Amino acid sequence: MLINVKIKGMDIKSLRKILLKKGFLLSRKSVIKKQASLQNIYKVCLSSLLIISFFYLLPSSYKFIHKALQPNLEIENSSNQKLTQVLEGKLLYENELNDESDSITDQDLVYQELYGEVIEEDDLERGVRLQASVLYQLFEDTNYSLKDVRVNKIAKPVEIGKLPYELKEIQNVKKRKELFIQIVLPLILEENNKILLDRKKLFAILNKNNNSKSDNEWLNKKFKQYGISKRDIPTLKRRMDIIPPSMAIAQAAKETGWGTSRFALEGNALFGQWTYSDKGIKPAAAEAGTTHKVMMFNVLKSSVRAYSRNLNTHKSYRMMRYLRAIQRDNEGKLNSLELVDHLDNYAETGKEYTEVLKKIIKQNFLKDFDDVKILPSSEAVKNLI
Repeated sequence: MLINVKIKGMDIKSLRKILLKKGFLLSRKSVIKKQASLQNIYKVCLSSLLIISFFYLLPSSYKFIHKALQPNLEIENSSNQKLTQVLEGKLLYENELNDESDSITDQDLVYQELYGEVIEEDDLERGVRLQASVLYQLFEDTNYSLKDVRVNKIAKPVEIGKLPYELKEIQNVKKRKELFIQIVLPLILEENNKILLDRKKLFAILNKNNNSKSDNEWLNKKFKQYGISKRDIPTLKRRMDIIPPSMAIAQAAKETGWGTSRFALEGNALFGQWTYSDKGIKPAAAEAGTTHKVMMFNVLKSSVRAYSRNLNTHKSYRMMRYLRAIQRDNEGKLNSLELVDHLDNYAETGKEYTEVLKKIIKQNFLKDFDDVKILPSSEAVKNLI
């Protein structure tokens, strides 16, 4: 639509009124505002681009500068050095050793937590005592001989509940020792397998991003079983480990006279552990005024479990556990001849006791049994093997 307006001699105000009547809006400010808005948009876009570029380049720049300024670092595995120092008798890493002593509560106070499960299971057992002649026949029928075990590294899952009384009447020392080993070896291997299953589960839980309720309940149970008052995972990993069969057999042989002692035959006690509870056998040579007894069990396997729990929890053997952890870090294979050096607190004779254990291990070639596997008695053990 054309607008026919005479503008001669007309000022801006008059022109504005005419345009307003015709429906037009003349505003110089609106044009300026639009220009200013466009300029602001350009500024915001430019600023955003600069900020994005800065943060995009920042990580790469940091890595470049950090790498340029940082000196070359050589990471050293000190496990071998630790092993050497421990073997030399140096009490190193006292802070690491103290973390165990801090998490250990009084042994008398936690007796029920440490051994309660062992005692409860033992109360349900009613072992049968077989004669030596019956055992010989049983081992022959099952093709279970120590000679085959040493060669094939496989033991039969034969569980004997009690030692035969005739063991002390066997005059042939070699035969008596072999029968004793045939009885206790499967029990030791079975207990070690249970510990390895727990250890496998522990590391599986630690590798999870989030633990389930059942995982936490299981961990709390194990903390109690291993006498750890705090949720101390490093200590639990050190304690939840096996006892080398050669060391366990040697101690059982020493403590029972190869199965002929009164504690072994009457109380199924293979390791001479003391107790101050009612259930125990009073030593005949005990001094007047002493109240300790030797723990007694219904079956032999309970004695093995209590022994394992003792070595894995008592503060007297924390150096043994620490050395065992170092051996694990190095090659994974445990050396019983080195570990027994730290069992000097097990007997009053101290270092003399550990030398006797070494002699038993060497003379009877007990290290042959350290890498023996037991045939599976359950699906879980089968999977572990």
